[in-house]
Amino acid sequence: MYVRRHRRTLLVGAAVATILAGGTGAAVAESTPAPAPTAKSAPAGDGAKALCKRAPKIEHRIDRALKRLNAGADRRGSIARLQQRVDKAKAAGHSEIATYLQDKLTFRKSLVTTLQQRQKDLAGVQTWCKDNNGGAS
Repeated sequence: MYVRRHRRTLLVGAAVATILAGGTGAAVAESTPAPAPTAKSAPAGDGAKALCKRAPKIEHRIDRALKRLNAGADRRGSIARLQQRVDKAKAAGHSEIATYLQDKLTFRKSLVTTLQQRQKDLAGVQTWCKDNNGGAS
């Protein structure tokens, strides 16, 4: 009960102060310059050391994703399974479903090429890391 009364008193007091102050508070607020935003410091390096440390885990994730995408029709998430679903939707005459699944299939196929390119790029990164002391230099 005391907290409600105290809060109500504060709100009423703030409202009265605003009314009594009139436009002067707004004028003061407009004339006072806003504090300058503080600049955050830029990173010291390019993150090579951290990337070299994470490279084996990244490689494992890429390998696992490619294995799943290239698996047979019995594996969830594979291109073959999605192709099978597209074929079944077309055979059943569900054109909207088939179109949706076909778009997913197109994306999934493009994902394979993207992941393969990342795999090649990561191999270059790992070679660089080996030659440059794990990115510490």
